[in-house]
Amino acid sequence: MTGVSIFAAVLSYLIGSVSFSYVITRWVRGYDIREHGSGNAGATNMLRVVGKGPAAAVFILDALKGIAAIGLGSLLSEGQTLMMVCGIAAVIGHNWPIFLGFRGGKGIATTIGVTATLTLAAALIAGAAAILAIILTRYVSLGSLIFAAGLPVMIAVLDYPTSYIYLSLVITLLAFVRHATNIRRLFAGTESKLGSSKPRS
Repeated sequence: MTGVSIFAAVLSYLIGSVSFSYVITRWVRGYDIREHGSGNAGATNMLRVVGKGPAAAVFILDALKGIAAIGLGSLLSEGQTLMMVCGIAAVIGHNWPIFLGFRGGKGIATTIGVTATLTLAAALIAGAAAILAIILTRYVSLGSLIFAAGLPVMIAVLDYPTSYIYLSLVITLLAFVRHATNIRRLFAGTESKLGSSKPRS
């Protein structure tokens, strides 16, 4: 990687590391969102703990982090690969933010921002499947995993650049790593559903 590429990736990571769920909860409620509900610094836990409005704001702002990272990559290079690398760096920052001791969210909203910017059609199809799964099962984690797994498939089917396929596999891997405990609970039948009074991480 060139110096410009490294700079772009690091800055994108720092953009991703800004935790809006933490900031907004501190502002609205005066406490750390990670100490309540599921303990996750993300929109779903915000919905359960703080409310619909703040959760919607966090979702949009987290998605904008991904869009901003792609914009940075585009500004510094015309290469498609750097844009995707910046997007991945933002997702990593969201998941493991340097500003919060590397305890962040699960990166789905930021991933949506990244993929909707670079691969809109693929993101829409994978997103539709995810939303349907959430409606039918009320498992947000299952919908998130379906979205993440469907991305590289649809990117390949819709004939996006090959580099996008490989880099989207990294995004998929990141999502599955962050949802490891959710996957175990899904198989065990103990995962919390949307609206559950006993949220899990």
